Amino acid sequence: MFYQMTKKTISIFCLILSQFCFAQPTGDNGANQGDLQLNTITTALPFMAITPDSRAGGMGDAGTALSPSSTSVYWNTSMISFSKEKSELSLSYTPWLRQLTNDIHLSYLSFYYKVSRLHSVGGALRFFSLGEITFTDASGNVIRDDKPSEFEITGAYAFRLSDKFSIGLNGKFAYSNLTGGLTVGGVNTKAGIVGGTDLSFTYFNEDAKIGKTKGSYTLATTINNIGNKVAYSQLSQRDFIPMNLKIGNAVKAEFDKYNTVTFALDLQKLLVPTPAYYDIIDGTYMMISGKSSDVGVISGMLQSFYDAPGAPIMNEDGQYIQNADGSFEVKKGSKFIEELTEINIAGGVEWWYNDVLAIRGGLFYENRNKGNRQYINLGASFKYNMFGIDFSYLASISGRQSPLANTLRFTLRLNLDGKSYTPEQKEGI
Repeated sequence: MFYQMTKKTISIFCLILSQFCFAQPTGDNGANQGDLQLNTITTALPFMAITPDSRAGGMGDAGTALSPSSTSVYWNTSMISFSKEKSELSLSYTPWLRQLTNDIHLSYLSFYYKVSRLHSVGGALRFFSLGEITFTDASGNVIRDDKPSEFEITGAYAFRLSDKFSIGLNGKFAYSNLTGGLTVGGVNTKAGIVGGTDLSFTYFNEDAKIGKTKGSYTLATTINNIGNKVAYSQLSQRDFIPMNLKIGNAVKAEFDKYNTVTFALDLQKLLVPTPAYYDIIDGTYMMISGKSSDVGVISGMLQSFYDAPGAPIMNEDGQYIQNADGSFEVKKGSKFIEELTEINIAGGVEWWYNDVLAIRGGLFYENRNKGNRQYINLGASFKYNMFGIDFSYLASISGRQSPLANTLRFTLRLNLDGKSYTPEQKEGI
């Protein structure tokens, strides 16, 4: 049955991937991805959505349903409830965008502690340094050198509802100082400040075996970074932060007492409005298709599911075709296809030997019209007593010039109570 489950998971993965990569016209009036234009969704404080750890970073960023660890505070706090260890502390370091510069980096410190079988707490500190930047005026004269940075503090709580269900809640504060209070064109800039939350839910069945293969199954969903919009001056437009919906599945097979293999698959979507399509008609800048992104946080999250502008249609003279109600005609099916292209796919596999050595691999896919982040990941881990170290490497497949190419991540883990619990002992934690 495990092999059937794995085969089914892989089949679903391939089916979904084919919808993103190879969508074809559905008829004479149908649309495909070739009709769509580049329409990337951007946010403020994007560092809040950067994968901080090496384990998920070695599995294509498919971390939502992975077994619990201290970095679950980022991925899925509710998973902590099912940990066999009472506590863990980890420190991760990522040199960032090494294809562009050598002084940008992300550091991530996280921990969790199981207060009892039902209650667990945790926390994390994320620091993102943008290196040294020289600010100049319109004439190119140097104003000053600065070292912009951003940080985020997270507090986490997980509650175990039953043997198989758990919920999690994070509260977070983020601070983004990109300009150091620089005055630009007579306008004073300021730091961006965010208060936000994460919500998470997990179903975990550690007795999912059928046949001779023992294993476990995890289904998890999270909504990350629900928080206020941000502006860096009194006159600038307020922007959304990277609110994310993630749905993850993981199947773990325990072939014998030495060898376990985990397959993970995540679907991820930004809960941020899609930019509308604008153009100039008769000297007037007009919205051709889509919806305004000037909405509140909750409205923006809901709107993100149906606001894709699609592909407006032009006549032989290069003019937009207008409907009787004054709206502009959009190619049939193109809005739906664009909504599909906003879902990112992350998949990975992990093999552990004797709970000492792990090897990982994964794939991340983002449509070319939505950012074109496409890469494979490789990773490894080594554990000895209470210590563990993870390593991952990212290889871009979307082009040699990708700024993400050759990204490395390192994570050092420390099991604070120095031991692991058996399933029987775990029931008393």
